[in-house]
Amino acid sequence: MKFFKVDLGIAILIAMVLGIILGIIFGEDVTIIAPIGDVFIKLLSMLVIPLVFFSIIMGAQALGQSKNASKIGGMTFLYFGATSFVAVFVGIVFTVLFKPGTGLNIQDLAGGITDASLASRGEIAGFWDTVKGAIPSNPFKALSQGSVLQIILFSMFFGIGIGKLPEEKQKVVSTFIDGINDVLVWMIIKVMWLAPFGVMCLMASSVGTFGYDILFSIGKLFIVYILALIVVTFPLFGGMVQFFSKVPAIKFFKEMVTPQIFALSTASSLATLPLNYEAVDKMGVKKSVASFVLPLGATVNMAGNAVFNPLVTIFFAQMYGIELGMSQYIAIAITSVLGAVGTAGVPGPSLLAVAVFMVAGVPVEALPLIFGVDRIFDMLRTAVNITGDASCAVVMERFEEED
Repeated sequence: MKFFKVDLGIAILIAMVLGIILGIIFGEDVTIIAPIGDVFIKLLSMLVIPLVFFSIIMGAQALGQSKNASKIGGMTFLYFGATSFVAVFVGIVFTVLFKPGTGLNIQDLAGGITDASLASRGEIAGFWDTVKGAIPSNPFKALSQGSVLQIILFSMFFGIGIGKLPEEKQKVVSTFIDGINDVLVWMIIKVMWLAPFGVMCLMASSVGTFGYDILFSIGKLFIVYILALIVVTFPLFGGMVQFFSKVPAIKFFKEMVTPQIFALSTASSLATLPLNYEAVDKMGVKKSVASFVLPLGATVNMAGNAVFNPLVTIFFAQMYGIELGMSQYIAIAITSVLGAVGTAGVPGPSLLAVAVFMVAGVPVEALPLIFGVDRIFDMLRTAVNITGDASCAVVMERFEEED
């Protein structure tokens, strides 16, 4: 994608820098331009749900025509689950090793910012509740409400069904869906022309309002978080790409620069989908694989969140002087991985952290301290999330080719 003959990634990077400068200069007054960024996100949100719906139908249809459909689908879920567990492990190890919460006074940091009502939000759905909640009683209602897990399940089932139709009928249906998908892609390309303007306004608003004083007070946590994300991004995802795909890790990260920059600025996995599609296409991933893996990953693959939740939970435990045992660490790991499934790929405070706090027996009252700067954490973990989605698509492409 180009922006006045300039690569879109470069244009977005320039916009980010300009946004940071505006935020530093004007402070909270810069929020006057924030609605421009909100309009951009709303336009993308308008198109993302139908794009996910028709993309997964196309991908599932193509996979449904081959005998390896179940294998690719199963390996995709295995990849997402395995990398999420590794990410949780990294988050736990780094927090235990570097102890960012030790020696900090929770009362001084929170400054009276507490919210006891958070405890009522800490319940996480059980296994069967999650399964039943993923099945739409009305697919059209799921589409209108943006229930992404329900949309994914129905579109996967629908797409595989198309792949099993007789060739003549299949051609009619697939041509229609392919045409709709092309129209959506055209619309998204037009909306992406607003990306540099939207990114500049979003960054300016974030920098002008998130509060440097709070970020500095939890600076050690922030540094440990960045280090953990680096480990997940490069050794984990880079290693998977290098050893289990036909794409060199250097090429992979080169093509991922633009989606990562965009994910950093918007903090939305779903909004980054169009750029992620373009990136994996340049790496030789077929449309059938990308259309299946990427929308699915934008919803259920949250490696960045899997690092964040255990890290911030143990951070607060250290601040409160709470000793966690092996049973608490296991509970943190399981809740972090399972709770990330179905987490909306849009920006916002990570309320899943409440559930993780509760299973570990850590007080939730001071969690708004993190919510105050969650936008910064969210930007970073979103960039890691979309990198994990793309790495899975590249790896699955190799297995699909071998079959």
